[in-house]
Amino acid sequence: MSLDTYIAGLPKAELHLHIEGSLEPELMFELARRNGVAIPFDSVEAVRAAYDFSNLQDFLDIYYAGANVLLTRRDFEDLAFAYFQRAAADNVRHAEIFFDPQTHTDRGVPFGVVVEGLIAGMERAKTELGVTSGLILSFLRHLSEEEAFATLEAATPYLRHFVGVGLDSSEVGHPPSKFERVFAAARELGLKLCAHAGEEGPPAYVREALDLLHIDRMDHGNRSMEDEDLILRLAASRMTLTVCPLSNLKLCVVRDLKDHPVPEMLRRGLHVTLNSDDPAYFGGYVNENYRQLAQAVGLTRDQLTLLARNSFEGSFLSEPDKAARIAEVEAYAARSA
Repeated sequence: MSLDTYIAGLPKAELHLHIEGSLEPELMFELARRNGVAIPFDSVEAVRAAYDFSNLQDFLDIYYAGANVLLTRRDFEDLAFAYFQRAAADNVRHAEIFFDPQTHTDRGVPFGVVVEGLIAGMERAKTELGVTSGLILSFLRHLSEEEAFATLEAATPYLRHFVGVGLDSSEVGHPPSKFERVFAAARELGLKLCAHAGEEGPPAYVREALDLLHIDRMDHGNRSMEDEDLILRLAASRMTLTVCPLSNLKLCVVRDLKDHPVPEMLRRGLHVTLNSDDPAYFGGYVNENYRQLAQAVGLTRDQLTLLARNSFEGSFLSEPDKAARIAEVEAYAARSA
């Protein structure tokens, strides 16, 4: 069995996926027509040509522009279900997806419209595709703490639908400490906590996420590898890092996938997972991230199996559900030996 075939059949979870970042150009055009929204592109090819980023902010500018076509409950259901169809094709068995309510409420789209649409897509995925999922509300870090608190308040009637909160958008200049109090409030509500840290921001942001936000899971975390004490701490605590190789390449966090830190992270005992981040923009869903990284850095079958196992261990599933999913990974590895 080739490594690509092994990856294709490997059961896995995806823990770092921005649902707005799965908006493929074809669906963007379909929703623009359906809703009568003008977009600054005249073809699918023009959209794809615009996906030539040199940094995180360049990407975010087009990301927020694309989101303008999302207006109705049906739009959000269609967006979610389209992602889950691709995830199921990659043998993703469980996904925990981020959404950015402020991107939509600031455009006048009611909070409930967004959540109800996404939940409908998630329920369809469970029923029709056998993919379970959880929803993570993300605060936009370039906005204020006050606005984050307002978003958390707006989310209160829908708390039963969320597994956690996250922190994304422009990292540099917006340290985790800016959101210390709103994360404490989310914890009091019983939500799990994630935060993007150490993608473009320095190792100090990783420390703030750990020490001030008290996160349960870290998104990205690449620049932790610049700090020996941080490496030891992350390894000892078994903190899950949701690493996104093709995103890192597209946003120039790494110059070449051959330079990606995942092999060293694994060697040092870090609890790493592989994810697609914003796959419509970054050139591949989760299996493509596994495949391209494996080819670039020479990952072994055992390492790929460990990454898949880590993805379930690092999820917010119940312990019995984690154990069941991990057993599926181990059974697959044994059958494929």
